[in-house]
Amino acid sequence: MLGLLAPASALLPSQLVMHTGWPIFWWSGLLVFFVLIPAADILAGEDGVNPPDEAGSLQEDRFYRWCTFLFLPVQFSSLLVACWMWAFGDLTVVDKIGYAVTVGLVGGVGINAAHELGHRVESAEQWLAKIALAQSFYGHFFVEHNRGHHVRVATPDDPASARMGEGLWMFMPRSVVGGVRSAWALEVARLRRRGRSPWSVRNHVLNAWSMSVVLFAGLVLVFGVRILPYLLVQAVVGFLLLEAVNYIEHYGLLRARTRRGTYERCAPRHSWNSDRIVTNIFLYHLQRHSDHHANPTRRFQTLRSFDEAPQLPAGYATMVVLAAVPPLWRRYMDPKVVAHYGGDVSLANVHPRRRDAIETRFAPPFGGAVAGPTPLGLDRSA
Repeated sequence: MLGLLAPASALLPSQLVMHTGWPIFWWSGLLVFFVLIPAADILAGEDGVNPPDEAGSLQEDRFYRWCTFLFLPVQFSSLLVACWMWAFGDLTVVDKIGYAVTVGLVGGVGINAAHELGHRVESAEQWLAKIALAQSFYGHFFVEHNRGHHVRVATPDDPASARMGEGLWMFMPRSVVGGVRSAWALEVARLRRRGRSPWSVRNHVLNAWSMSVVLFAGLVLVFGVRILPYLLVQAVVGFLLLEAVNYIEHYGLLRARTRRGTYERCAPRHSWNSDRIVTNIFLYHLQRHSDHHANPTRRFQTLRSFDEAPQLPAGYATMVVLAAVPPLWRRYMDPKVVAHYGGDVSLANVHPRRRDAIETRFAPPFGGAVAGPTPLGLDRSA
C-alpha cells in the first residue's frame, strides 16, 4: 500500500506552500522523485529477497490487485486538485508550470500502474489500464508494450530498446514516434485479420486515445480553457518519464540470433535490473525487469531477481538523472554493457552511426580474441 504515496505526492504542493510560504514547493515532484526517493534507496539498500518458487497463492492474492486498483482514484484526485489550482489558485505562470511537472511525474508513474494492469488477461484490468493512461494521452502504450515491445525487446527492431551509443535525447523521439507507428500497425493488422475496419470502436488505440480526449475536454469544460496548457505540460512530462525509464531498462542489450535466423527467447540477461527496495515499492517491482520480460504473466508481487541479470548501480530515479546527461551516462554505462558481454562489443545492440567509434574504443588489446562463453546454439557474430 506504500505505493499509493507516489500519486498522493501531487497533493502535497498546496499544503507545503500554504504552511511554509515557499512557492518552490510547487516543483516538489522533482524533489520527491529525484532526491528523496534516491536518498531513501541508498539508506534502505537492496531487497535481495525473492518470493518462494511455489508462489501460486501469492500470484492470485487479490490484496495486491487492490494496491494497483487504488492507484487510480488517488491519481485522478491529484489531477482534479491541480486543475482547481491552475484555474482558481493564486499561482504565477512559473508556479503553474512547476505544479504541472509535479502532476506529470505522477502521471508517468501512473503509466507504470497501467503497465501492470495491462498485462493481465482480465477485461476489467485492461480497461483500468487504459483509464490510467488517459492522463498522459499515451493510450497506444497498451497495445505497443504488450504486443510490440515484448516481442521485439532487446533487438534493433524495437523502438523502446535503447542502443549503445544512443543518447537519451536521441532515443526519445525515436521511441515516441516508433511506438505510435507500431501500435497503430499492430491494431490495423489485428482488425483486418478479423475482417474489420481499423476506424472502429474496437480499435484499442482509438478507444484509448478517446478516453484522453473525453478526460481533457471534460476538465476544460469544468475548469476553463486556461488549464489546457498545463494539462498538456503534465501529459508530456508523464510520457517522457516513461520513455526515460524505457531508455535505461534495455540500454545496449541484444538478443542473439539462432542458427535459424530468429532471435533467441528473451531471458533475464536482456534487461537491466535494480533491486532497490524503496523504488520497487513505488514502481510495483518494475525494477525486477528481467523476470518481467522473461515471464510477463507474473504479477508484480511474484517477480524475482536473478544473478544472471545485469545490474544497474542505483535505482531508476537516479539512473534517469544520469541518463539526462548523455556524456556521463555513456562514460559510466558503456563499459558495463561491454563487461556484460565478456568484452565483446559486437554482441551488444550498438547504434549504427556510432558502431565504428565504439568498436574502436572497446577493441581487444593487440587485436586479440575476446574471452567469454558463447551461449549454446547462438551465432556469436550476429
